[in-house]
Amino acid sequence: MFTHDPTPTEPPGTVVVTGGARGIGAATATAFAARGATVWIGDVDTDVAEATARTLPNAHAGRLDVTDRASWADFLARVSAESGPVDVLVNNAGVMPLGAFDAEDEATRDLTLDVNVRGMLNGMQAVLPAMVARGRGHIVNVASMAGMIPLPGMVTYNASKYAALGASLAARREYDGTGVAVCAVLPSAVRTELSSGAQLGGALPTVDPEDVARAIIGTLRTRAARTSVPGWVAPAWTLVEAFVPEPIERIARRLIRDRRALALDADARRGYADRVRRQALAHVPEVRR
Repeated sequence: MFTHDPTPTEPPGTVVVTGGARGIGAATATAFAARGATVWIGDVDTDVAEATARTLPNAHAGRLDVTDRASWADFLARVSAESGPVDVLVNNAGVMPLGAFDAEDEATRDLTLDVNVRGMLNGMQAVLPAMVARGRGHIVNVASMAGMIPLPGMVTYNASKYAALGASLAARREYDGTGVAVCAVLPSAVRTELSSGAQLGGALPTVDPEDVARAIIGTLRTRAARTSVPGWVAPAWTLVEAFVPEPIERIARRLIRDRRALALDADARRGYADRVRRQALAHVPEVRR
């Protein structure tokens, strides 16, 4: 049994949101700030993170490279010194390359796996000991419906989000009874920079960052192991996997044009793709150091 179950009106305390400079992270930081939380935005794009924090009450920002454990230690030391222990961690930082798998370069693959998987694991490992010692805490890992539904043009991203969901569920079981809840939130297609240049809709319903932020906030009350956005998508896909033969699924996928991630608008995606490329080239995986 969990020892702490906050009500919807209880202030969430100190909240850390990774990748909070933009998109889902910024919407989540905004939602927590509106509930009276002390919000810390951790992001590699410090200038953007600080600009986002300045728009919110009682919000702060700092540089955080989620793939680097030393960066986590430095960031959390500052959080602790200025705002006390972390009550809620939202592991939101993510990278989403799209396109043909055989054309994907190794640097982009390394960055994607390190941010989406290693970064999430680093975050959980960094906050769990103190949360367990206090007998309370809440961790939300922002996975994706791509952690359940395989999609063409998203091979590495699919791999990273399947891992994120699996790690979330396993950590939830490992820390059950400690007062710490580990929850996974699985958005469908979200209208953010990550999906720029892609034709949204079709295989997955489209939602806004604010929809995902509301689901993240909702886990404070539900403590649900897995929450999809919209809520019906994960249960529906579970039924498809259980009862729909692959030949029928193949026909359905053709009808809904599930290969849209292979047909990108390069001009519309260029800004995001260039930023990911710069980060990928600057990123040196720990295994190569």
